[in-house]
Amino acid sequence: MDLSRRRFVQTALLVAAGAGVTAACGGSDSGSGTKDGKDLTLWYWGGGLSDKVVADAKKQFTDVTLKSSIIGGTFKQKLLTTMNGRSFVPDITGIKGEDIASFLPNANRFIDLNTLGADKIASEYLDWKLKQGQTQDGKQIGFPIDIGPTAMYYREDMFAKAGLPTDPAKVAAEISTWEDYFALGAEIQKAYPKAFLLNNMTAVFDMSLGQGSKRMIDENNKFIGDQEHVRKCWDLAVRLYESGADAKINDESLKAAVANGTVATQLGAAWMALDVKDMAPDTAGKWRVAPLPGGPSNMGGSFLALPKECRNPDAAFEIIKWLLSPENQGRGFTDAALFPSAPAAYKLPALTEGDPFFGGQKTIEVFGPAAEKVPAFYEAPANAAVAVPFYNELTSIESKGKKPDDAWKDAVEQAKQIAKQQGVS
Repeated sequence: MDLSRRRFVQTALLVAAGAGVTAACGGSDSGSGTKDGKDLTLWYWGGGLSDKVVADAKKQFTDVTLKSSIIGGTFKQKLLTTMNGRSFVPDITGIKGEDIASFLPNANRFIDLNTLGADKIASEYLDWKLKQGQTQDGKQIGFPIDIGPTAMYYREDMFAKAGLPTDPAKVAAEISTWEDYFALGAEIQKAYPKAFLLNNMTAVFDMSLGQGSKRMIDENNKFIGDQEHVRKCWDLAVRLYESGADAKINDESLKAAVANGTVATQLGAAWMALDVKDMAPDTAGKWRVAPLPGGPSNMGGSFLALPKECRNPDAAFEIIKWLLSPENQGRGFTDAALFPSAPAAYKLPALTEGDPFFGGQKTIEVFGPAAEKVPAFYEAPANAAVAVPFYNELTSIESKGKKPDDAWKDAVEQAKQIAKQQGVS
């Protein structure tokens, strides 16, 4: 699934489930079924953790019995339903990155991990990611599993034919700004009249917005989606569209476009490497990775948390620390493409080896520095729901030819209505 469509799925789920967060997390405690602190349950979704590391954790912790479950379907909704029912609540649970903000208003339903020593090891993990799992008054409800530092994936062979630099370091020097990136698109289209720079404009909007510290709602719960920081990102996306370098692909046809060279670049997180490999296996060796134009951004990355019903918090947090140690995060990268949230892992062989698909490039040299420079940002619980109209209206420009200024006005109006419904001023 490509970046923009993955975003649409995430935000749609939040709109559907967000209204139930408060109700699902309120009420009295009744425990997780049995009170035996020797038995601990762990919930996560397929690919959310390394299955091999989880299996080893069961052998590592002999004082407790760790029972893991891979939960299918809509993970967030199933977790909320279970928490609401007050029975068989998992002792340890995953929380997806796109969902963490919606849980923060109900932090009392989780254990503050700082009371178990999370603050003592916080320096080993990326500060901006830790803050994503914190309440405004400093309670740490989520401990980071992974992150999604972003970059530009590009076709080295197409760049060569267009007379552009092909070495990642030289490409980085050529595309330090979004203006540089759009200029590059013009050169690509001179060499390949039927090709495009990028699959769709929402990717530009998403990535550029992620390069700043503000989103749609500020720390005072005020809607700011109509302000300059958002309009600037909107205009960058429209710039791609108006340049003719936008392939306008928002469906499954992306796979063919990536495979046959219809698009010369992809903007995405470290985990997108697997998507590119899956979409275009015959292009192995032709792709490279360079820093994202305009600076680092992040897309994705999840957390582990302890619901208040956790039967043995001390043991459970010891398990979390072990699962998410730098060494085991390195294994998680190998097994499940989970990019580590602990910078010490970036020096491990699992991440420093060259990738044959990318011509032997050591992609950690791009993603590692990007990960450490992602700006800290505030994400309000209702942010994802409020952002949906902007993505939908950008797609309307591409699919229906809607005028960009009209689309902007409609996006802002719809976003304000959603914000009001979500209790945002």
